[in-house]
Amino acid sequence: MTNPVNLILGCLFGTKPRIAESQIIRPAELKGDPRMGEVIQFFIVASVEVGNTTTKCILTATNMKDGRTRLLNKTVKMTRDVRKPKPSERIFGSTLSGVSLTRESIAELVRDTLIEAHEAVNLDITSDLDFAVRSTGVVAGFSSPHEVGEFIKALADGCLFAGIPPKKMVPAMSIDNVPLKFRDHTLIDKIVFNGAVGGVLPPVGSTGVEIVANEMEGELSTAGIKEGAKWAGVDYRNPVFSMDFGTTLKGRITNGDIPYARTVANMCGFAGAIPDAVIKGTGLVDRRYGAALDLFHNNKERLIWLTKGGTIEKYAKEIHERISIELVPENRDRYGSVPVDPTAARDIGVALLGCDVGTNGSLMPELTNIGAEIYSKHGLKTMFATLDLVSAMIVERMVKLAKDNQLITEKTSIGLTGRAAITGCKPYLILKAIKKLGLYDSPRDHVVFVDDGLARGAAVMARCMNSMGVVKNPIGGIRGGRCVLNQRIEYYRRSKEKAQL
Repeated sequence: MTNPVNLILGCLFGTKPRIAESQIIRPAELKGDPRMGEVIQFFIVASVEVGNTTTKCILTATNMKDGRTRLLNKTVKMTRDVRKPKPSERIFGSTLSGVSLTRESIAELVRDTLIEAHEAVNLDITSDLDFAVRSTGVVAGFSSPHEVGEFIKALADGCLFAGIPPKKMVPAMSIDNVPLKFRDHTLIDKIVFNGAVGGVLPPVGSTGVEIVANEMEGELSTAGIKEGAKWAGVDYRNPVFSMDFGTTLKGRITNGDIPYARTVANMCGFAGAIPDAVIKGTGLVDRRYGAALDLFHNNKERLIWLTKGGTIEKYAKEIHERISIELVPENRDRYGSVPVDPTAARDIGVALLGCDVGTNGSLMPELTNIGAEIYSKHGLKTMFATLDLVSAMIVERMVKLAKDNQLITEKTSIGLTGRAAITGCKPYLILKAIKKLGLYDSPRDHVVFVDDGLARGAAVMARCMNSMGVVKNPIGGIRGGRCVLNQRIEYYRRSKEKAQL
């Protein structure tokens, strides 16, 4: 059992996890300081994401001189507040908690969120915004490609309704498609976008969506952790193991190939949905649509471990008795609610690591019952401490699974993002759990926690689509290695030659 005194001392005085938090930039700073002769180009990207719990528009500005991304504004809404379908509209899907969605309602939600985000910082969508990237975690619970297609169309509709030109949502095809002010920063004449984001190719022979529905979100989160890690002093380049603990679990494991790494594993299943289920037992949130975010305040309640340490560990173990973490069996077409194709994944050499509660969430009601008991007997602080430990145990089991299946080595860096991995005392507990596995001599140099990973990844993807990189501060390549631009140019040249044969 965890010694509560040692845990508190470790949190207060022990090894501190490396956490990258968004650095703010004011709109006035985007113009530089003309008096000093300093005019720096900033690449402004809107990341708009409709998730199962929240809908966000995060505006970022990337300094094209140093390659670092800063936060302009974050507008967050609860997805459950999307307007109800009108009688004339067709419902094509729903969130994990059962909120009905139509193409029109999602488009309006996206439009309103985009406009509100830009107005908050006095930016003009048409002229100030350089690129927009759309994503969604909701499709993890969908059942057919048609439903996914409708959602993607709804996201595009919302961007268009907000005033974003179509050319700011697709890759540049030539130097003529790149805005004049960024032409000195693009290498599109030497290398074009080939689908790799952050130096990682999608699963070979597939877009990845065929093997797991939320592969794109895993791709963006991986790229975002790579960018965010620069603020935390971690060289988070390939090979990496990224985990995004939003409502659903997403992420990927990459190898150390150059000039582009290969995706060797994807994550799927439940993440933040687990604490959501537990918190519903309090009766303080809606039993159907409630989320841990409704009650959470980012206070690191360490002292609760002195009086409730044994209780916290007892309940965390009870919860984990109902959680499965494993390689997704080949007879499953859905795992942790996420559509998967384990056979297709096996055929292209990609492992699927999943996290489920029973079978596709069948034991979630039992987690709610445990939550009711924790709250009634021990209170909210004990509950949140328990949830912190539950997340740490999920990460520990996931990393052990990857290690046991030779998917990661001591050269692999681990990155985490998402509300169920970076809030409260979770980073301290997770770092301690990873240390216990004995994978690294110095875990702190290999493990990083990043906020807004998906939004940061959108900014990276936007630059990749326009062949914009910063040679002196690369995201691609391998840990400790040099920029791989020359190898990529050669790779592109050989690819063109093969295509012409």
